[in-house]
Order: sequence, then structure tokens, then C-alpha cells
Amino acid sequence: MGLFGKKSEGGLMDVIRCDEQEYLVWKWRPSGEADFTKKENAIRYGSNLRIKDGELAVFVYKKDEGENQDFIIGPHDQSLKTANFPVLASIVGLAFGGKSPFQAEIYFINLSGNIQIRFGIPYFDVFDPRFMDFAVPMAARGTLTFNITDYKGFIKLNRLINFELDNFKKQIKDALTKYIKGVVTNIPSDNGMPVLQMERKMLEVNDLVSKYLGPRLEADFGINMKALDISHLECDKDAKGYAELRKVTSEQVTKTIAGQTDINIKNLKDTQEINAKNMNETLRIQREEAQRAQKLQTESQNISVHQLNQQTEVAKTAAESMGKMGSGGGDGSGGGGGGGMMDPGSMMASMAMGGAVGSGMAGAVGGMMQGMNQDKQTPPPPPQVQYNISVGGQKSGPFGWDILKEMVQSSQITKDTYVWKQGMEKWEFAKDVEELSSLFGSIAPPPPPLP
Repeated sequence: MGLFGKKSEGGLMDVIRCDEQEYLVWKWRPSGEADFTKKENAIRYGSNLRIKDGELAVFVYKKDEGENQDFIIGPHDQSLKTANFPVLASIVGLAFGGKSPFQAEIYFINLSGNIQIRFGIPYFDVFDPRFMDFAVPMAARGTLTFNITDYKGFIKLNRLINFELDNFKKQIKDALTKYIKGVVTNIPSDNGMPVLQMERKMLEVNDLVSKYLGPRLEADFGINMKALDISHLECDKDAKGYAELRKVTSEQVTKTIAGQTDINIKNLKDTQEINAKNMNETLRIQREEAQRAQKLQTESQNISVHQLNQQTEVAKTAAESMGKMGSGGGDGSGGGGGGGMMDPGSMMASMAMGGAVGSGMAGAVGGMMQGMNQDKQTPPPPPQVQYNISVGGQKSGPFGWDILKEMVQSSQITKDTYVWKQGMEKWEFAKDVEELSSLFGSIAPPPPPLP
């Protein structure tokens, strides 16, 4: 309430100011009463105007048959004179040469204070889009905090004269009920949030409502929403729709978990079967390759034996021919062949055969020597090991060296895999078997960590 000085027929006021503790809009009146006479709005030239920091004084007056407004933002403490208050020069000019009271309404608006409104929205139905047959009653309670920053927009949307904060709060509460209901009802379908999880996700719900509510409060009432705090968001757990929705969602979750478990088990079995088939196929190919190599080796040995037999027959024939050289091929009667004379043709044939036999024998011996030399230069074949392995409690094998090496390279076998072969007393880790140590020496270590 303003401080009054000497009052006369012009509405003389020494000081114009607002002493209210809590207010959003307050109208200054000389008498403090709401009568709309010219006397109430008469302002004496030279009166003192005081506006605190965080306040705004709005002068509303008529000029040229229209309504004008002047705004003075605090802090301000000066007398109403044209020299130090130019914004009122036009008002003073209207008032009998500046010596009689002039007409204007003065409103004080609180720009620094925050206004809080507590709201409670009773139960309203919310539906889960997956189960539209079950309505879940939901209630919301909380606090809205706002202030005024765009005072021109606020004055444009609200009639300042006879402004009542309680009525203003009621209008905002009605708007809150409408907007919060609209947003919360659509959250399950618009954001994929199950109704039964909305209480647990109250912060997300609060953010969604705030994003929608702020611009609409500014457009409808000219206020700046500083904070929205939905402190309680609760379902009516005694409602039939809540119980039915909880039952059907629980059954669905149970079926989903069971189905996913079955799929995981099937995938695991399929993977194991595929690995077993691949391993069997690898073993089959290895056996066939070993059999083919053994067959080729046997055939090569048979050919060598046959060649040696042929050479032996040739040598035998040559020996028989040379044995006949002394008789000249005759019957001992001395007729026809010169009796006891050497047959030149038989001798030449025997020499040729002997040379061939000698050459063949030399070649065979040379080949044997060359083979012996090559055997000395060629490294010995890898050890012909046959090990069984145990992975995940499943025994398989036995596997040869090449298969074991491939399994190590594909990480099917590690140093901590159990192995066993004929002659071992028990299963042991592969890393503890000296014969298998070279299998792991060629594996590259893991790459270094990134800097």
C-alpha cells in the first residue's frame, strides 16, 4: 500500500509505490478502494514515484481517443516532472498546462518473484496400445513454478484492472489439468512406454509434459514456466483394468522369455551339430588322403619290384647266352659251326645284354643312393600322433597332427584343452604335453592395445 501525504480534491499523493509482500499484479489507488472515478486515477504533477528492483510500473492513460501504455522498470525513485520523467511529458501536457492533476492508471508488476501453483489431477484413464481393452486409472500431483519475463505479452493477454491472483491461478490449474491429461494419455502410444512402467519412469514423463506445457502457458497466459515438478504419478492398483493388464503382460513376458530360451537352446544345438559334422568331414578327408597316399606308395613300390624282376630276367638270359659262347651254339660234332668256335653274334648279343643289365643295375643302385642322400637332406615328417580331445565334456577323436594343427589355428583347441592318447595314464592339458608344444608356438600373440 502506498504512503499518503496531504490529500486534496486532485488526489494529491506524495509517494506512489507498492508495499505488497506477495503479488503478481497490483493496482495503485489513492484510497485503496476499487472505484473507477477520475479522482482515483488523478496524479498530481510533482508526486514521487518509487519502483523497487525487479518491479515494473505500467502507466495506462487515454490519448487521442485511444489507450496508451508507458513502462518504467525499477529501480526508480524520482518525482514526476517532465525534466526527469520525459515519458510523461505528453500526459502532463494534457492536464491543464501541467498544474492540475492528470489521469492515468498505475499498475505494479512483479518481475523477480516466482509464483508456485500446486496441482492435483484426479484419476483419468490411460490405455496401453497393445491391450486397448484394459483402462488403467492414473492420477498426477505436483508443482508449477512460473514468473513474468515478457511483460508486454502478459499485459496484452490479461486485463490488469481488478487483477486477482487467485482467479489467475485457477485458470492456470484448469489449463494444467487439460494439458497434462492430454500428454500423459498419449505417452504409451507416442513413445512406446508401457502403462505399468510409467510410475517407474516418472522423470521421463515429467520431461515430456514440460516440453509440451511451456510454450502453451506462454501463449495462453503470457507467463514463463520455470519448472514443472510432477512429484506423484500413480496407478489405481485396486482397479480391475490394472489387475487385468498386469496379468496379461506378465503372461506375455513369461512366454517371451520361454520362447527366447528355446531359440537359444536350439541355436546352441544346431551350432554343435554343425561343428561335429565339419569335424567328421575333416577327418574323412584326412583318411581318404592318407589312404590315397598309401596306395600311391604301394603302387610305386610294386613298379620298382617289377622293374627289378625284369632286369633280373634280362641278366639271367644274358648269362645263359654267355654260357653258350664256348660251344659256338653247335652240337659238338664239328659240323656247320666250326665245332668249338666262338659265335660272334651270340657274343655281341650277350655283351649288349650285359651292358643293359649293368646300366640298369647301376641306375637302380644310383637311384637308391640318391634316395638315401635325399632322405638325409629332407627333414623328417611330423610326428604321427593320434590324440583324443575333450571340449565341454564332449569327447572326440582321435585326430592326427594336421587336424590338431587346424583345430588350434581355428581356436577349437587351446592350451587348456584336455587331451589323451594311448599310453597316457589320464587326461592332461595340451600345454602340459611336450609333444604338442610346437602346435601353439606358431600362433601370433594378440595385437597390442590402442594408445
